[in-house]
Amino acid sequence: MGSFAGGALPPDDVVVTALRAGDETMFAALLDTWSQGLLRVARSYVSTDHSAEEVVQDTWLAVIDGIDGFEGRSSVKTWVYRILVNTAKKRGVRESRTLPWSAFERDGLKTAELEPPGGWPAPTAAWPTPEGEALASEVRGLIAEALGRLPPRQRIVIALRDVEGCTSDEVCEILEISPANQRVLLHRARMAVRGRLAGYYESVKQPE
Repeated sequence: MGSFAGGALPPDDVVVTALRAGDETMFAALLDTWSQGLLRVARSYVSTDHSAEEVVQDTWLAVIDGIDGFEGRSSVKTWVYRILVNTAKKRGVRESRTLPWSAFERDGLKTAELEPPGGWPAPTAAWPTPEGEALASEVRGLIAEALGRLPPRQRIVIALRDVEGCTSDEVCEILEISPANQRVLLHRARMAVRGRLAGYYESVKQPE
């Protein structure tokens, strides 16, 4: 398997040139770096782990087939995630699991009413870091449970922003949604996850 200094991928122009040349080491490095994140996002659209795995496989095949036509108008990562989302949405529709993104445009998107004091929270604020490995493991389980209960669109946005580390602009481009829509979805998702964790922390603070 390929590896790079510090585990980081090289610049996009190097990645694209290598992929176009059929560089298997570079392709393996992309697989190692992005496949788990792609799988998590795909799972939000489809009904089974197996379907998600097939979506990711189809995505990588599409990347190989389409790399010669990549124009560099977005980052390679954003381009790959866009392919994944489009592939997953098509499969999800066949499984009668998803609704069009346009359905969320009816939510009103009154961003100003949702703006919390001091502005929107930083991505890392959604993920507390408690001391103790056992407690941390339990909290990760609670976070996973909370994410699983979110509506699909909220779950996808928070996964891309707070788990995969995408910027708001990247999420808007990947999902083809407006900045206001992205902010509302992310805010609602973070509030739901925090609410679940707040109850847990209150319980562990209680004396025995």
